[in-house]
Amino acid sequence: MFAKSIILFLLAGLAEIAGGYFVWIWLRNDAGLMWGVLGGVVLVLYGIIPCFQRFPSFGRIYAAYGGVFLLSCLCSGAGE
Repeated sequence: MFAKSIILFLLAGLAEIAGGYFVWIWLRNDAGLMWGVLGGVVLVLYGIIPCFQRFPSFGRIYAAYGGVFLLSCLCSGAGE
């Protein structure tokens, strides 16, 4: 169960970063509408992925996701 939760957290972090980046490409680089649509779809997946968590104390675990998100951002260079 622990490994599944870690994988789901990593997938959620990747979906959040990728979806936001795709929307950023669409709006900032004047790319095609498909970048925005793709970003929207990925962000919807970001909202769905946590629903697959099975931990009984999911609220606390989801709060810990904030730390996973920050780590993901730092590792991806998103703050540069």
